[in-house]
Amino acid sequence: MKILVVDDSLFSQKMLIRLFNQYLPESEVIVASQALEAFELYKKEQPAFVITDLLMPEVSGQELIRLIMDYDSHANIIVISADIQKSTRAEVMASGALAFLNKPLTDEVTGELLTLIKETPHA
Repeated sequence: MKILVVDDSLFSQKMLIRLFNQYLPESEVIVASQALEAFELYKKEQPAFVITDLLMPEVSGQELIRLIMDYDSHANIIVISADIQKSTRAEVMASGALAFLNKPLTDEVTGELLTLIKETPHA
């Protein structure tokens, strides 16, 4: 199973890679630091899941979600962001995201993320 991690923070990237390597060792983690790079990787790699931040330079995570959902309406996108505004959460969910989880990656958030990935059907 391929998982695309999109975050401009190297620290966040490394945390998620470590998490997936430990708890989903059969997964292949692909990483992008920017939304447009991520969209190109999505088209090329067809990952089962996209884990994205919202606050990135140049193109936002919200725009990435729109790009991916326009390209593949069945994409499994999970947002992990420090943005806690209800309006942002509502916008993201209305765009077709599977879930919105809050940073930092606490044990509870990590558990939710792993459960979502394990229980969500994917190709």
